[in-house]
Amino acid sequence: MYIRRNLGEKGQIVIPKDIRDYLGLKPGSEVILEVKGKELIIKPGEDPEKFVEEFVSVPKKLEKIDIKILKKVLEEEYEVY
Repeated sequence: MYIRRNLGEKGQIVIPKDIRDYLGLKPGSEVILEVKGKELIIKPGEDPEKFVEEFVSVPKKLEKIDIKILKKVLEEEYEVY
């Protein structure tokens, strides 16, 4: 999708409402600006609450893994043929 926008007097652009809604951007949301060559890429920032929630849930997910199966998988990855 390509959309043309003009820069305002202070170098600002407005992200169209449809795109903001689709990406879950709200006033005050963090965005990441990435420059690749002559291109500017704007990405939604990491939602801190979601990051913490996922980080804390990792041990809960690991509790469900049988240690014997995990060891077997690790051994298989390092076998030399």
